[in-house]
This record gives sequence, structure tokens and C-alpha cells, in this order.
Amino acid sequence: MSDSPSETPVDTPAELVRLRSSIDNIDAALVHLLAERFKCTQQVGRLKAEHNLPPADPAREERQIARLRMLADEAGLDPVFAEKFLNFIIAEVIHHHEQIASGGE
Repeated sequence: MSDSPSETPVDTPAELVRLRSSIDNIDAALVHLLAERFKCTQQVGRLKAEHNLPPADPAREERQIARLRMLADEAGLDPVFAEKFLNFIIAEVIHHHEQIASGGE
């Protein structure tokens, strides 16, 4: 959890407060980016359902994981962590697509 200025003890170093504020901003951006991503994947799920395509696309998922691992490595992020994170998102997307396909959007 984050420390808002009112929750930050008086003796907290200014640099720590600044870094935590940056983390809070990044967390907010991540939430908004994930929301946008899921809006797009919901549309993909509806298109797949309309065209009787399967909810999962293992070949695309494999390409996306390889791409994300490369991007993570270039950015100095652990590729194993990046893959775990993407796998979590993919599993949720597939679940949404299955719900859409079954008419339970």
C-alpha cells in the first residue's frame, strides 16, 4: 500500500516520499493501461464469438510471450517475471472470451 502525505511520518526522508509518490503514479497508470487492454480484449472476445473462433489462440500467445520476454530483457526487467505476469493476464482474457462465447458477457 502507499503512504499518502497525511500517513507519512514526519521523519520520513523526502526522497522516500518522492519515490513513493512516483510509485503511486505508476500504479495508477498500470491500472488504467490494464483497463484499456481489457476493453480491447473484450472486443476481441466478441469478434471471436461472432466468427465461432476459439477463445484461446496458443500460437499468438506463444509469440506474445516471446515478444514480452524480449522487451522485458531490453528494459532490464526479469523476463521470467514478465512471462508470469503475461500468463496471468492471458488466463483472465481467455476466461472472459469463454464467458462471451457462452453468452454470459
